[in-house]
This record gives sequence, C-alpha cells and structure tokens, in this order.
Amino acid sequence: MSETGSRLRKLLESPNFDPQSYVKHLSQQSDGDRDLQEHRQKVQNLADETAQNLKKNVYKNYRQFIETAKEISYLESEMYQLSHILTEQKSIMESITQGLTSTDKDETSKEMQAAFPKETEELKQRTLTSLLEKVDGGKSIMDTPGRHLVYNGDLVEFDVENMSPVQKVHAFLMNDCLLVATWLPNRRGAVKYKYNALYELESFAVVNVKDNPPMKDMFKILMFPDSRIFQAENSKVKKEWLEILDETKKSKASKDKKAEEAPPPASPARAEPSTNPFDVDEDEEAPACGEESVDLSPEWIQELPEDLDVCIAQRDFEGAVDLLDKLNEHLRDQPATAGVKELRARVEERVRRLTEVLVFELSPDRSLRGGPRATRRAVSQLIRLGQSTKACELFLRNREAAVHTAIRQLRIEGATLLYIHKLCNIFFTSLLETAKEFQTDFAGNSGCYSAFVVWSRSAMTTFVDAFSKQVFDSKESLSTAAECVKVAKEHCQQLTEIGLDLTFTLQSLLVKDVRAALLSYKDVIIEATKHRNSEEMWRRMNLMTPEALLKLKDEMRGCGVAFDQYTGDDCWVNLSYTVVAFTKQLLSFLEEGLKLYLPELHMVLLESLREIVLAAVQHVDYSLRCEQDPEKKRFIAQNASFLHDTVLLVVERRFEEGVGKPAKQLQDLRKSSRPVRVNPESTTSVV
Repeated sequence: MSETGSRLRKLLESPNFDPQSYVKHLSQQSDGDRDLQEHRQKVQNLADETAQNLKKNVYKNYRQFIETAKEISYLESEMYQLSHILTEQKSIMESITQGLTSTDKDETSKEMQAAFPKETEELKQRTLTSLLEKVDGGKSIMDTPGRHLVYNGDLVEFDVENMSPVQKVHAFLMNDCLLVATWLPNRRGAVKYKYNALYELESFAVVNVKDNPPMKDMFKILMFPDSRIFQAENSKVKKEWLEILDETKKSKASKDKKAEEAPPPASPARAEPSTNPFDVDEDEEAPACGEESVDLSPEWIQELPEDLDVCIAQRDFEGAVDLLDKLNEHLRDQPATAGVKELRARVEERVRRLTEVLVFELSPDRSLRGGPRATRRAVSQLIRLGQSTKACELFLRNREAAVHTAIRQLRIEGATLLYIHKLCNIFFTSLLETAKEFQTDFAGNSGCYSAFVVWSRSAMTTFVDAFSKQVFDSKESLSTAAECVKVAKEHCQQLTEIGLDLTFTLQSLLVKDVRAALLSYKDVIIEATKHRNSEEMWRRMNLMTPEALLKLKDEMRGCGVAFDQYTGDDCWVNLSYTVVAFTKQLLSFLEEGLKLYLPELHMVLLESLREIVLAAVQHVDYSLRCEQDPEKKRFIAQNASFLHDTVLLVVERRFEEGVGKPAKQLQDLRKSSRPVRVNPESTTSVV
C-alpha cells in the first residue's frame, strides 16, 4: 500500500473521524472535479481492499471453526470414553467391596445355581421368549445364545431439549443388552409393542436425573453422541431400574474380563487309535457339526460398530456403507457361529439407524432446494443397502413435494398466458430433470420404472388442476384457452426425448374442461348471431375509409376466403354487416377449436360448427323466401351464395386439413340447404 493510502486508512480508522467535516475540508482543498474523482478512486480502492481482507478473515475463521468443531467432537468422544472408564473402575471397586461383605450370600447363591442351573436358565429363556412374542420386530433378538431377561417395565420417554413427554415405552433389560419398544396404539392379537432400539450394555452409561418438580423419577441413558431420558412410575421403580442396570453392567463387565483372562483350553492328548470300527474320531466330528471357527480378531472388525456410529454421526454415509460391504465380503460363505451372530446383531442396529438417517434425508420435510440431484447421495446409499424400493418411493415422494411447492409458490400473473408459460416451464422442466435423475439413480433397477410412470401421471394431475383453475375456471376467452393448451402440448412434447410420452394423459385430463369451453363459446356465438339477425336490415356495408376496407380484405384473406369479388368501388362491400360478422366469428371459432382439438372431441367440434352454421343459414334462407322487394331479394341471395358456396367450403377444407378427415356432416348440411337462386330479370325465384 502506498504512503498516501496508509495515511487515508489511518484517517478513516481514527475514533474521532467526522465524515461531514472531512468532506467539507476535501471540497475546499480540491482543485476541480479531477481531484475529487482521484480521491474517490482512492477511497474505492481502500474499500475494495478492506472487503478482500474481510473475506479472507471470514474464510480463515470458517476453517478454524471447522477444525475446532472436529477437535470438540474428538474431545467429546474422549470424555465419553473417560466416563466409561471411570464408571467401570467405580463398578469394579463396588463389586470388590460387595464381594468382601457378602461372601455368605454369594456362596448360598452359588449353591442354588449349582443345584438348579439348567432349570433356572430354561425359565429365564422361556420368560424372555414369551415377552418378545409381544414385540413386533423382536424375534431376531433370541438368536444370540445365552441371552435371558433380567428386568422389564413401562417407562415414559421425555424430550431431552424441552423435557416434554414423547411416547410411552416398555424396556427389556437382558444380561447383555437393553431393548426399548414403543407401545402400539391400535394393537391386534398378542403383539403390544414395536421394536424401537437395542443398546449393548457396554455402549451406554446410566445417569441419575435429579428431581425437579414436576419433573421427577427420571434417569438418563447416554449413548455417544445421543442421549435419552426416561421417567419411571415412582421413585421405588426408578431406584430398582438404576440398581439393576448397574448390577447387570457389572456382571457383564466381570464376565467379559474373566473370558479375556482365562487361558485357552489345552488340547487334549491324542488317545491311542481305537480298534473299534464304530468309534468316531472327535476331530472328524467337528466339521460335521458345522462349528467351524470364524476369524473375528482383526482390529477393524472389533472396531466396526463404533466406526459405523462415527460415520453416521459425521454424515459419512458412503464410508458407512463401504464398511458394511467390507464386512459382508469378509463373512461371505462363513458359517453362522455364535460370534458371527452377535456381531451381525450389533451391526444390524447400526444399519437400522443409518437407514433412518437416509430416510430423513429424503423426507419432504427437508429443504427441497438443489433439485433432483440433491437426493442422489441418499438414494445411492439406500440402493447399496438393498432397499431400492424404499429409495424409489422416497425419491418420488420428495420430488412430488417439490413440484407441489413450486406450483404453489408461483405468483399468479394478471395475464393468463404469461402465467401458463411460467407454469409449464416450471412443471415440465422439473419433470424432465426428475426423469433424467431417475434414469441415473435407478439404471440397474428396471422394476422401479413402473412406479415412475405412475408418479408421472399423478404429477400431471397436479399440473392440470392448477392449469384448469387459471384457464377454464376464470372464464377466459376461447382464443386464450386455445393458446394456453397449445403451450402445454408443446412443453409436453419435450418429454419424448427421454422416451416418456404423456400427451395422451394430458389430453385425457383436459378433455372435460375443453368440451365445456367449446360448448359454452358455441352458445355465445349462436346467441350473438340470433341477436344480429333480429336487427338485420339487409344493407350493404360501407367501411367509410380505404384503410378499413384494406384491413377487412386482409382479415378475410388470412381466413382463406376469396373476398375481392364482393367489394365494389370506394369503400362499399356487397355483403351485409351480419353475414360478414358471422363469417369472421365462425372462422375464428374453427381455428381456436382446431387448436383445442382432441380425438375424443371430434363430434363435439363438428356438431358445434353445424349448429352455428344452421343459425345463420336458416335465417338467410328464411329472409330470402319472405322478402318481396326484388332488389333486396337479390342482395339476400348474394349473401346466401357467399355463405353456401364460399364460407362453408372454406370451413370444410380447413376442418379436413386440421383434423385429417373430411367433415361429412358439414358437407351434407351444405348440400341439403342449397340457397334459392333469384332470376335477375324477373321476380320469380328458382331452385
């Protein structure tokens, strides 16, 4: 920075800086506009430099914040482990003290267990089995051998943050884990509870919650990185839960320690080979019983459940699924030993939690910004977990909510056509992006494509509801409605580039509203025609100016009507106002009807044209037969000839071009209502 810039910075940063005095002094000292411009540039450069430094500081602080958050996470994990260590040491000290003071009690208990060991274990197993039959999803818990029930009871779970009751649960404490099941409100049969969570005894710590009325009789279970609070029925039950949980954790820790310290069993001396042909070698029996050992000693297998917890907490979904794939590959074709079953039970709980997190990522409650690609991460991991059906359902539900939200947030414009352009652009672009993302995510799951087709039809229904509400319910003109339908059809054609044609679905959903619009506008034209007919004076048109005549010729030429032969000198037209107005209205209705044309509405459009034509032709024929003035009769005949020989031919030809098939009803109408021709030299009319 230059010396001048440094002085300017110090001046602006001084605590006694007065902007008004500074500007006043600067304007007095400056010599013309150039000095002010140069000084302004210096201030601007200083502002840009300050903004750049501020941005660098923000990035630096953000990186430090991320690093600090990581350190806090590591410290939290270490504190949690330290708490476990202190709890275990406390448990060991208490067990030693209790062992010294209650030797007689333990000896008596050992004698009872020695006297009835098998009966006691069988009773505990039967009790646990009978209780787990009431839990939906708890059958797999009995797969672990030696597991039995220690204690169970009803609890009420409270929210950790606002201490409000969440749900009623039933807890089952077993000798190696704690099962939490929720109550089923509409239960049937013997099932009363639904599986909620399963925690290994060594994976959580129990903390007493001090009574603070009205919140009392509570205790907390800490599982890194979460915690849950439960309320017992009374203080006595709470005390029992705390004591039994503590004793069970101590017993489990003691057994695990003895198992680690116990020396490996010595291999028995090999006996002399028997000469008895019916004796079977024990080494040969082992493989037959399917008790092959599986190597679960690698460190990554031992730490796998904890690593999965860390990945889920850090939202490293790919890393969690990679660990699961690695474990499945390691255990492939391995026998289901007790150790493998126990490991799979612990991992299954993490898989359930991972699935819940991924499901939440795809829930419509999450932010819908980012488009379909924002869901790819969660969808791909669910597919890798073997849950492609659930991933498909959640993906489509997420996109459905996004479509609804986008349509609801679209501002209704004053001009209907402008609103429809925006609506079609938003909807069909979203549908096209969703279809492309679906093809990318579910390329290997062809069975999910039928679900996408069904979803597309449902989404189209949502679009048509918003479309019809703005176009048809608001009673827009037929020309506006036709243009809007044309825009929707053009956007719908974009989907054919990915092999998805929803044109038929769009037409089937619009057919009811289009029919009503055609019939309504037909009635309007017929009423207007009858009103003009009632005031018909059968006089030639006088357009007053050549410009007006030229404009009328251009309009008729645009409709395909040969009009020059009916124009005279100056600004006169040898047709009546009524016939010309009817011609313009009829041909306009035909063009708009062709834009709205659907195969299901072929007869509706044809019959509407027939009724409109009859309203004019019958009046002209009636006037021709009733008129007595020869001059006026010739003029009426000229108008009738124009309708039958020119206008109706144009309508027939244009209808056949737009639809692809001839209008037989219109042809029959033209032939059956051929006008009466007048002999110019007499007052006698001929057919």
